[in-house]
Amino acid sequence: MEPVRFWLNGALVEEHDASPTTTLLDYLRRTLRQTGTKEGCAEGDCGACTVAVLDTEGPSSARWRSVNACLVLLPMVHGRHLVTVEGLRRDGVYHPVQDALARAMGSQCGYCTPGVVMSMFEACYRDDLDEDWQVDDQMCGNLCRCTGYRPIREAAQAIAGLAPDDHFARLAASQVPPAPALSYEAHGQRFFAPRSLEALFDILDAHPDHRLVTGATDLGLDVTKRRKRFPCLVSLENLSDLRIIEARTDGLTLGAGLTLADLELVTRRLLPPLSRMLRYFGARQIKNRATLGGNLANASPIGDTAPVLLALDASVIARSRQGERVIPVDAFFEGYRKTALRPGEIIARVDFPSTPTDARVGVYKVSKRRELDISAVCAAMRVRVGDDGVITEARIAYGGMAATPSRAHRVEALLVGRPFEAVTFEAAAPAIADDFQPIDDHRGSAWYRRTVAQNLLRGFFEETRSARFRPLPEAPSSTVQVEVAS
Repeated sequence: MEPVRFWLNGALVEEHDASPTTTLLDYLRRTLRQTGTKEGCAEGDCGACTVAVLDTEGPSSARWRSVNACLVLLPMVHGRHLVTVEGLRRDGVYHPVQDALARAMGSQCGYCTPGVVMSMFEACYRDDLDEDWQVDDQMCGNLCRCTGYRPIREAAQAIAGLAPDDHFARLAASQVPPAPALSYEAHGQRFFAPRSLEALFDILDAHPDHRLVTGATDLGLDVTKRRKRFPCLVSLENLSDLRIIEARTDGLTLGAGLTLADLELVTRRLLPPLSRMLRYFGARQIKNRATLGGNLANASPIGDTAPVLLALDASVIARSRQGERVIPVDAFFEGYRKTALRPGEIIARVDFPSTPTDARVGVYKVSKRRELDISAVCAAMRVRVGDDGVITEARIAYGGMAATPSRAHRVEALLVGRPFEAVTFEAAAPAIADDFQPIDDHRGSAWYRRTVAQNLLRGFFEETRSARFRPLPEAPSSTVQVEVAS
């Protein structure tokens, strides 16, 4: 077994004995005594632990990515370059992001400041920040309870896309090789990161007790909050076969290993409904790690991507040593956190058919906070309308309404064959109660969820009656609502 090797602020670090489930945050603070990176929540919400990793696996050139160190397992940085707040100052000169934050007086108690600085660090080298809302999106994963966000926002806007010709930019442009494969073992636990599908399936066959992982944004919570141990973790992060993007005249194929940050950017033009749902999926640090395949395999009833895939009639392509298998998303979710994947299968990619020209599409996420919150209800709807104004097809999908993301088949039946008019949607809305029996929990009561789902159906008609898709590039029709008594 080989050690974990990575570069921290330019210096090579080699580790032979740390548990594979040691988080990067714990390793930085407890082993390396790099305490500038803070722990606030240990679940990816506060951003105090933000660091930057040079990503050489994405669909574009190497670039710096902000990530939550509390959710990254130590072996996941094998072969990678990592920068923390301690490494920004070089040759006695502060980095532009440090200077900008100080000049804007964007720090008070200072606890959140290292994470804020590292999120700004990514923004400094991004070349796709064209609008102010994108800077807000970059910084939404960093909470501050004393300074107020105005000076932080002003500092971030001042350096966004600055791209100084410095050491960090030159390192990203220097053809850094991709991370090598890893086979690591310590304290009775193993971690594998193969670089080919053939090697992956060999590992899966040899270790039937394996747990697949890519971004670890969910599994990381098992480690930090539930103190779980995993005898064998197998990372899919280094598999280039899972990061394909193929646009065709008859549809679009997206690799399951693409991060949600990359997907949000790529699908802004190729598949706008998915891009808009991803806008409010989570913090930038989370989207830099989470993947499309992971969000589907997790099979959460409130996963934000699943309703979009259901509404757009997508298919999951599962792959094993025996070959590939097509699973319509309609048949993919079999129960609470249970999928149709068989032992030895992985999600390789997702296929989307081309959107019909007569289709009207809407996507919605309802949560108690606009940024950085889990859905109470999410929905995606696609309705086709003929030249005579009659609905010819309806695909109405919801998350948060049942044990799995599901379509509202009774509602759909009441829409098809009827005119695309307000009275049709008003008549169909009560059937939500026939399609779903949601539960009461801390995100909302059953009554609240049914009421919201009905209102989203009505709102979909109002939004698409004159335009087939909302023109706002930054808005996924995300709605913030607070439950009131019935």
